[in-house]
Amino acid sequence: MTVIPSIPAPAAAPAGRGTGPSEPRHPRPDGRDRYTIGEVASLTGLTAHTLRWYERIGLMPHVDRSHTGQRRFSNRDLDWLAFVAKLRLTGMPVADMVAYAEMVRIGEETFDARRALLERTREDTAARIAELRDTLAVLDRKIAYYHDAVAASGKD
Repeated sequence: MTVIPSIPAPAAAPAGRGTGPSEPRHPRPDGRDRYTIGEVASLTGLTAHTLRWYERIGLMPHVDRSHTGQRRFSNRDLDWLAFVAKLRLTGMPVADMVAYAEMVRIGEETFDARRALLERTREDTAARIAELRDTLAVLDRKIAYYHDAVAASGKD
């Protein structure tokens, strides 16, 4: 088994303001940032059905509505959806994401619980990365074996 050093946690940066390497700038400036569900679907790669489901299960903290009842998403909603996408990539269960969203709604008194949840998720993610690195090493050895076998046979 390969021992992989701990992956350092990234430095905190303001979410979604184009300050980090993977944080795109918002398409519209704050104050003029009203997006339809179709626009958010296009921007995030999520379907409108998924966005409605996120709202229904409590994963979207609060989505404003127009005077006609249509959802109007903001830059803050885009930031939240980008964060949820990262949580999904970690393999965090939806129930944990919903619990995290509820803690965010409750406020600062849940900081310890939120931190603990994210720390557990980070540990799980680091373990998965280590497993994937081991898997890559196995694949690399197999690829090298077949490369060498083909070269030795003269059929290259």
